[in-house]
Amino acid sequence: MKRVPTVAWRELRSLFVSPVAYVLMSLFAVLAGLFFILGVAAFNAWVLQLQQYQAFDQLEKINLSDHLVANYYDSIGVVLLFLVPGITMGLFAAEKTNGTQELLLTSPLTIWDVVLGKFAAGAAFIGILVAMVAAFPGLLFVYGDPELGKTLTGLLGLLLVGWTYVAIGAFASSVTRSQVVSFLIAFVLLLCLLLLPAISDLGVLGGAGGLGDALKWVSTGEHLQQMMQGLVDTSDLAYFAVVIGSFLLLTKASVESVRWR
Repeated sequence: MKRVPTVAWRELRSLFVSPVAYVLMSLFAVLAGLFFILGVAAFNAWVLQLQQYQAFDQLEKINLSDHLVANYYDSIGVVLLFLVPGITMGLFAAEKTNGTQELLLTSPLTIWDVVLGKFAAGAAFIGILVAMVAAFPGLLFVYGDPELGKTLTGLLGLLLVGWTYVAIGAFASSVTRSQVVSFLIAFVLLLCLLLLPAISDLGVLGGAGGLGDALKWVSTGEHLQQMMQGLVDTSDLAYFAVVIGSFLLLTKASVESVRWR
């Protein structure tokens, strides 16, 4: 485990040596800024409309945290669904394409060193993106009064969702040598996680009973919603730990299977 930071630094440095990291960060910054501006504009238009209709009872219930910041975090969660597969698609697939996987596996590094190091690099990149997101709600504290607790727990939720996506993307990258195929596998898996609550609500697969609750529990969106409300429940933290740990175990098994062939 002592070599994990070395692997993580090597992987993170390789990301920034190529233009991929800069393109993804620029794209993310543009989208994050655009969604924030659109969210503020929609919030202001809604407030003005309620003032025109003199709906003072509804105006008293409006707050920045629930009706602006939460919607903004929801949008960023969808952006991460598209962006993370682009970050993780080369974690293991690139090693296979370049013919360096065998050298990596025959080095003094253990499989866990490699898997955790590459995951840590992706997690650090997500941390940078979430820090960029935090700057936009931070502006609201200058001109408004959003709730600090909900703002911070929402950011924590985004960070955990991003780390979960990285673990899933790492697994997708470990099962193929094609980065394009890795991107598609990760994207499909993440899209399924996003759509599970909708499947449950539509009653598909018997979503009305216990299976429906299970489908909602598996979805990252349900747990993000809880944290955006300012609730940091141990069950939500356990969910992220279980999903991340499970996909890292699957990734280890996939990488290790090369030695069995």
